[in-house]
Amino acid sequence: MQYVCDAAGRKTWFRIETEAEAARESELMRHAVEKHFRRAREQASQAYRPAPGPYIEQDIGRAAHVRRTMPVFLTLRDADGNALATAMLPPQAGRVDPACSPMVVGPGNADPYPEHADAIGALGRHFSLVLDRARCYPYHRF
Repeated sequence: MQYVCDAAGRKTWFRIETEAEAARESELMRHAVEKHFRRAREQASQAYRPAPGPYIEQDIGRAAHVRRTMPVFLTLRDADGNALATAMLPPQAGRVDPACSPMVVGPGNADPYPEHADAIGALGRHFSLVLDRARCYPYHRF
């Protein structure tokens, strides 16, 4: 995982970078982030078109392409490392992408906003995005 930013209450956002980290997040949080991470990585990898050149060099830019084009998956952790919330942001965080709506969920897909709104706001400020509950929590009930 890669450090992203700190939030109030000794909480920290980290970027999920590998399928193993996504699998662990799914296990800890009891939701399907691993499935979404794997699907997004596969789609980004399949969309890669190497520059013309020697066959041996054609995959050199694939990892950078995948990182640049797949959604950003993040986990909110407390000071003891406990998972508190999971977020998925557009591929180039800070830019609006109609194909990828930001999403933030808590354990078991519960609403993380009542308990972690300040931390979610800190993540939004870090990426210059508005991460309001109505837009980012997909299971809200009115």
